[in-house]
Amino acid sequence: MVFGLILGLTTGMVSAIRHRSWFDNVSMVVAMMGTSMPIFWLGLLLMLVFAIRLDLLPVMARGDWRMWVLPTIALGTGPAGLISRLTRSSMLGVLGDDYVRTARSKGLSERIVIYKHALRNAMIPVVTTVGVQLGNLLAGSVVTETVFGLPGIGEMMISGIMNRDFPMVQGPLLIIATSFLLINLITDLLYCVIDPTIRLR
Repeated sequence: MVFGLILGLTTGMVSAIRHRSWFDNVSMVVAMMGTSMPIFWLGLLLMLVFAIRLDLLPVMARGDWRMWVLPTIALGTGPAGLISRLTRSSMLGVLGDDYVRTARSKGLSERIVIYKHALRNAMIPVVTTVGVQLGNLLAGSVVTETVFGLPGIGEMMISGIMNRDFPMVQGPLLIIATSFLLINLITDLLYCVIDPTIRLR
């Protein structure tokens, strides 16, 4: 999620600031491709290119930090594409508002206008999407752990299904469902931090 947030927010902001530029067009095409690709297919493609052809990263888990690179990219590419497109559209809607023009007319630097005024007000729909994507990542980890041979909750669930061990399946499902509820609660609380008018209402 950290990978998806950093990549998505950065490309979304730059695309909104440089609207209709070559960077905007290329990044939105790449974001759409990243959102459309299934996790298992992207994982196998990354293994083929970076592990087998280029021999830069391990194919399966080997115990060092490099084992997390390919699974992180495979799991984070989808959320990064979605966050990038949503950040771009939210920023474009905010950059044309009156308070942004007022901030610029007062002589504030472009960095302060973008980060303090525009980005903060454009973050509400992005935070909602991040909360939903965190829940999806928990479900997507089942596929990713199976493809990359990583030990985890997803691999445990698949093992329980294969062995018809139903308590082993119910435990991870309960953890995922509880985590999803907690993530939604934290997302709602973050609205008040980002936009104080929500707290006042």
